[in-house]
Amino acid sequence: MSGPLPHLGLLRFAGADAHSFLQGQLTHDTRRLTEGSPLLAAYCTAQGRVVAVLHLLPHTSGVIALLPRELVAPALERLRRFVLRARVTLEDLSQQFGVVGEHGSPALQAAGLRLPDAAGYVEHAGIGVARIGADPGRYWVIGPAASLAAHGLADERGPGGSLEQVERDWRLADIRAGLAQVYAATSELFVPQMLNLDLVDGISFTKGCFTGQEIVARTQHLGRIKRRMFRLRLPQGSWTVGQALQLADGRAGRLTELAPVAEEFEALAVLNLDAGTADAEAAPGDAVAAVELPLPYQQRFASAAR
Repeated sequence: MSGPLPHLGLLRFAGADAHSFLQGQLTHDTRRLTEGSPLLAAYCTAQGRVVAVLHLLPHTSGVIALLPRELVAPALERLRRFVLRARVTLEDLSQQFGVVGEHGSPALQAAGLRLPDAAGYVEHAGIGVARIGADPGRYWVIGPAASLAAHGLADERGPGGSLEQVERDWRLADIRAGLAQVYAATSELFVPQMLNLDLVDGISFTKGCFTGQEIVARTQHLGRIKRRMFRLRLPQGSWTVGQALQLADGRAGRLTELAPVAEEFEALAVLNLDAGTADAEAAPGDAVAAVELPLPYQQRFASAAR
């Protein structure tokens, strides 16, 4: 199901120093944006903990970052502290621009929009279309709300369902792709590797310094990744992002993403790699009868995590 995703917000970074400013703040090499490619990156604290996961698009008006709307204001406040004399302006675009998630290309073609080429991003009259990671079937569509409406891409309910259903379907697709997200409940809890960002092209280890870089690099090169993100099927229950849980095999951690599927849930959770390892994330009470499901990068995950 495709349609608007109002739970997401947008930040715009514009000005002569926008790319260099982001280069010093984010985990990935923002020079790739100048090649017309979208980019996945994390913004971290000095201690290497992820404040927000950002999807960056090389829009003609400036670099536009997609992230949960609830994190836009706190991320903006933090980033503005580092502007100093840089020629960059930071702006919350969440009210002026819209975000649409498209599963497949028919709706884009019907709206008269081109599909991205090999670079993964294309723009038409201010409307940007970006392929999501290696998934050839999903796209971000961003642009001024009026422009999206003029192209038939801003139905308030989304085609065939409610906004809530559109969001659930989108989050489920992220879960099955193993794409991490952090929300207010999980911001600053994990280093990027715990969210598998090193396995989905969300970190550059050759770009040079960025906020939190020392911790992120040390975690990678010294093999101190003790927790990783897994995909789970959970039984019926009152689950929430950020909730601590313990599995029947002894692994413990926290939920980072959730989506209902019939009477059950699919989820992403950051868990200890070793069962029975003492950890402050352990949840009290009975163990959860969860089923571990495969991730699309399972082979790379196994070799890097263990």
